[in-house]
Amino acid sequence: MDFLHKKRYYSHAKPILVAVDCIILGFNQSTLQLLLFKRKIAPFLGAWSVIGSFVQEQESTSDAATRVLQEHTGLENIFLDPLALYSDPERDPGARVISQAYFSLIHLEDEALNKVETHQARWFDLKDIPSLMLDHNIMVQDALDKLRTKARYSPIGFELLPEKFTIPQLQLLYEAIYQKELDRRNFRKKILSMGLLDKLDKKDKSGSRKGAFLYQFNTENYQKMVKEGVDFIL
Repeated sequence: MDFLHKKRYYSHAKPILVAVDCIILGFNQSTLQLLLFKRKIAPFLGAWSVIGSFVQEQESTSDAATRVLQEHTGLENIFLDPLALYSDPERDPGARVISQAYFSLIHLEDEALNKVETHQARWFDLKDIPSLMLDHNIMVQDALDKLRTKARYSPIGFELLPEKFTIPQLQLLYEAIYQKELDRRNFRKKILSMGLLDKLDKKDKSGSRKGAFLYQFNTENYQKMVKEGVDFIL
């Protein structure tokens, strides 16, 4: 049964618009950044916004999120986690709009930086986020809260760090997620106790003459922890 044929059964109901919003966070080895663009339609024309638009008639919200992200940023093959449904009747003065939000944490490579710039999108450090339209600041905070919960119960870093990395580099990732400094000795003790890392014989001497030992994730243990979960309290 096509969409037009379906509509006649609910002609008494008032239409409600459905939108998707994508909260894309990028990690660049030391800081966490948020991807934004300027709204292209009224109301709030020109205001800073997370990446979003309306769902088309024949789309699921997940398909719409993938399309909208690609159209407005050039980013493709990004795994989007469902975040929450935002349905306050007064959230959008333009119309009755319900928004399904998604979020993702990606590694910021030159390709991701260049693509978004050609689409007039922009990366902002979390400490420098401008005022956002509608309830987008709430969405961003909800995404950060969910990311922090995920970081506590599931190992993070496999796709965000180089294949070989130091413990200080891993700590920078967690500090970026939690937006606070972590005790160096305590972090090192906890992360090593998890059996998640394999120590290598090589050192990274880019930061000092003494250098720091390089590690890599133990793939088997990493995938096991992703599946079973872990309580990593910082």
